[in-house]
Formats: sequence, C-alpha cells, structure tokens
Amino acid sequence: MTVIFQNQINKHMEHQLNVLGVEHESVDFDMPTGACDCHTHVFGPHSEFPLSKNRKYTPPEALLADLLKLHDGLGLDRVVIVHPSPYASDNNCTLMALKTLNGRGRGVAVIDPSVTHEELESMHHLGVRGVRINLQTEGIHDLDLAKEHIEWAAKKISSLGWHIQLFTNLNVLSKLGSVFDNQDCDFVIDHFGLVNPHLGLNQPGLDEFIQRIKQGKIWIKLSAPHRISSNPDHSDVTALAQALIAANSERMVWGSDWPHPGGHPDQRKTIEDIEPFSAINDGEALNRLHLWAKSSQTLEKILASNPAALYDF
Repeated sequence: MTVIFQNQINKHMEHQLNVLGVEHESVDFDMPTGACDCHTHVFGPHSEFPLSKNRKYTPPEALLADLLKLHDGLGLDRVVIVHPSPYASDNNCTLMALKTLNGRGRGVAVIDPSVTHEELESMHHLGVRGVRINLQTEGIHDLDLAKEHIEWAAKKISSLGWHIQLFTNLNVLSKLGSVFDNQDCDFVIDHFGLVNPHLGLNQPGLDEFIQRIKQGKIWIKLSAPHRISSNPDHSDVTALAQALIAANSERMVWGSDWPHPGGHPDQRKTIEDIEPFSAINDGEALNRLHLWAKSSQTLEKILASNPAALYDF
C-alpha cells in the first residue's frame, strides 16, 4: 500500500509542472531522444534588453530559466528560440539565450538592411540557422511586397545555408510558388500557415500549398493551434494537422509557441500596457501531437529527426 500511495503522489506531482503561473500536464508517451521545441521566445529581463519603441505589443518577462524549467519537466532536450517582434531587429536577447544554452539551442533571427555579413556569421556561430519574415504581424498581405522581403532576405543569407521562416496566411502562401522555386533556401512556415480548419481540406489554395510541402522545400511548424482554432481542445485542427503530416512527414516540426504572446490585444489600452500571455498547457499540446502523429516513428521524426536536420543539431 505504501508503494501504491507513493506512486499516486508521484503521478500527481508530474501533473503539477507550473511555469509562469500555468499548469502543464505530463506527457503520456515516451519522449524520443533529442526531442526539440522548434518555436519559443524569450523576453527579458526588460531592464537589460529594451523593447522596440515601434513594437505592436508589450509582453511580460519570460526568461530562459522559465523555458528550461518547462522543457526539463516535459523531457525536451533541444529548443529553437525565434526572435520575437517586440525587439524588432535587435537580436541581443535571443543571442544571449543561445550563448547560455551552449549548443542545446538554435535560433531564428530578425534582420534589417543594416546587418553586416560579419554580424550574420557571428549569429551563425551562436546557433542561428534562419531568419524570420513576419508578414502577418506587420500587416503585409501585398504579394509584390512579400516577394521583395523574401528575395532580399534570401540574398543576405545565401552563403550561410539558413532557411527563411515565414509568418503569414494561406492566401499569401498559395501565391508564392514561383518565389519558393526561385530561391535556393528552404522555407519554414509558422503556425500551420494560419490555415482556417473550419473551411475544410478543399478550401482555396490548400491543395497548391500541400503540393509544395510534398516537394520538400517547405517545412511546416505544427505550432500554436490556438491561433487558428475556436475549440478549447483544438480538436477542430486534427484533420488539417493529419493532412499536413500525411503530405510529407519529413517536413513537419513541432513548436509550443511558448510563452504564447500576442493573444490579448483587447486587454490593453496603450502600447505601454503589458499584454498577458495566453495560458496554454504545453504538456497537453504534446499529447495532442502524439495523437496526430498516429505512430511512434512519425512522432520521432516530428520531434527529433526533422529538427536535427533542419536546425543543424
């Protein structure tokens, strides 16, 4: 009875992983070695890393120590830190986190025309393997302007072997075929390409997008389903997620989007008001991925093998 009671206590404690005030349940599968969270952000300390004056929102602090507490509790070995928009192209917060991670992490930077090749090489040494173009947050939906941003970034990173990470929607993505074809780099698409799951698998543009995934030049982040779902359990995303995985399981990666910023613009009055993070259960998100993957082999690809290839671990 004592052993059974102790096991019950241990099981309860496993479900009490609390990070930044959010409870995260334990995973219900064997986490593969080298498992990677491919979409996270680090914010702060704000006193050391000031936010851009032109930011779209003001986040609370979410420190690297908080992120590592979460990952250690969930059994994740590796991490990709995506430079967040409130810092604009000042990558110092992300680069400091990569330096501290000492090989456990990789990064995706944001650059502007002032960046030098020497600076890019220094970022590469610290673990940066891509640049992010945030079309969605910046409100860029014009195809010509999107192409201009992509072609400029591709030229900047051509000698480094980096990828371009795009945050935009299906309407834009479905029209970028020639751009994808004309660049030597790979492309990584954030958050399911913001595909609306309620429009089904026959919605305009999705078939063309899936064909590009099959060709292997586009990678998909199965991340942040709350950004496209209207269901609390995100069950409405299942058909879309499984269709993307079926299209090319070797081009799928998973990301938590921790600490889940930018979700409550209605709760602020001015840009100086701190916009709270969304309370997302990342253990539950991993268990949902387990169901989407359907097999341990596919899950291992999404969580470990694919990130190792994409991010050069």
